[in-house]
Amino acid sequence: MKNNKPKVSLIIATYNWPDALDLCLSSIASQTILPDEVVIADDGSKEDTATYIQVKRNNFPCPVVHVWHEDIGFRLTVIRNKAIVKATGDYIIQIDGDVILNKHFIEDHLTMAQERCFATGSRIMMTRELSMDLLHGKSVAISPFTKGLRNRLNACRSSLLANYFRFRYKKDSPHYMKGCNMAFWKKDLLAVNGYNEDMTGWGYEDNEIAARLINSGIRKQYLKFYGIVYHIYHPLSSHDRETINADIFRDAVKEGSTYCKNGLDKYILIKN
Repeated sequence: MKNNKPKVSLIIATYNWPDALDLCLSSIASQTILPDEVVIADDGSKEDTATYIQVKRNNFPCPVVHVWHEDIGFRLTVIRNKAIVKATGDYIIQIDGDVILNKHFIEDHLTMAQERCFATGSRIMMTRELSMDLLHGKSVAISPFTKGLRNRLNACRSSLLANYFRFRYKKDSPHYMKGCNMAFWKKDLLAVNGYNEDMTGWGYEDNEIAARLINSGIRKQYLKFYGIVYHIYHPLSSHDRETINADIFRDAVKEGSTYCKNGLDKYILIKN
C-alpha cells in the first residue's frame, strides 16, 4: 500500500477549540505517512480558529484546506458534507479536532484500506488532568503507558490482532461507529449522498451513514489495535436531538435505505 496508495484526504471536524486542533495537527505532522491534504471541516468557529489555521498551514508538511460555514447551531452533518465535496482524495479518513493521533494512524488506515469496505476504529479516553497537561504543554508525547488513560488496552498496536479482529470485532453491532475515527472511499460516500442533513445536533449521524453504506453492499471493517487515537477530555455536548436522530437512523435500517435525500449532492451542483 505504501508504494501504490490512494490519494488521501484527512477531514477534521472542529468547532471553537484551536488549542485542541493544534495538538491534533501536530500529531498529523508527525505521521509515518502523511495525508495528501488536510481538510478542516469547521462548524462555525470564531475568527481565532481561522487565524490559527492560516498561520499553521504556512509551515505544514501537506496542504491544509479550511472549509467554514456560519454558526447557526450544531450542523456537523452539513460541514462534513461540504468538506467531503471539497476533498480531492480518493480515500477519506475522518477524525475530530479533539484527538491526538498515534504516529502510525494514517499508515494503519491505508494498510487496511480495501475496495467495497469502510472502516471505523476505537479511541482512548484521556482524563481531564492529562488533557490539560498536554494542552498547556502543547505536547503530543503519549503512549499506552502514559498516566491518565482510560481503556488503555485500545492504545496497544498489533498488526496480527488488527487483522484478526477487522471483520470479527463487534460483528453483532454492524452500525457501531466512532465518528472521530472513520474512513471511506469517496466514491462510496457520493453514492449514498453523504451524511443525512436532516440529522442536526449530536448523535447517530455516523450510525445512519453506516447503515446506508451497509445496505449498499459496502462492508464494514473495524480497526481494533490499529489506527489509534487519543481523545482529549471535554464536557459532553447537548443531546437534545438524540431521540429524533435515533429515529432517523432506525428508519434507515428498517427501510434498507441506501440514499438520503438531504445530502451532499447540492454542494456538488454548487461546485460545478
